[in-house]
Amino acid sequence: MSRHSMQENLVWQAENTHPDLIEPFKKSMREIEDPELGMDIIELGLVRDLKIFETDAEVKMILTTPFCPYGPAMVEMVRKKAEEALARPVTIKLGMEMWDPSMMEEGAAAAWGFFNR
Repeated sequence: MSRHSMQENLVWQAENTHPDLIEPFKKSMREIEDPELGMDIIELGLVRDLKIFETDAEVKMILTTPFCPYGPAMVEMVRKKAEEALARPVTIKLGMEMWDPSMMEEGAAAAWGFFNR
C-alpha cells in the first residue's frame, strides 16, 4: 500500500470563496523557501489554510520545527508576500500541528526521497 500525501486533501477556505486569488497567492508563497530544507513553503505544505475576507485575509501556517530559528523572519516574509499578492492586510496564525513529510505537495516527498521503498 502506498503512502499518499495529506496535501492532496488539503483545501483552503479561499479556494471556495476567492478561487481567482489562489494562483497569485501560491506563486508569491513559492518565492519563500525554508532555508534548512531548500524547498518552498507550498511544496512543504506549511500553508495550512487561507481565508480571504472583504477587507483582509488570514493565513494559517506551521513551521517545520517548533523552534525554527528562521521562523519569525519566515512568518514576516509570508505576511508581506501575501499582502502583495492579495492586495489587502494579512494576519498570520501559527498552527500547532507538527509538520511531517506527508504534508508535502504531491510528488515533492518522493522526489526528496522520503517515501521510497
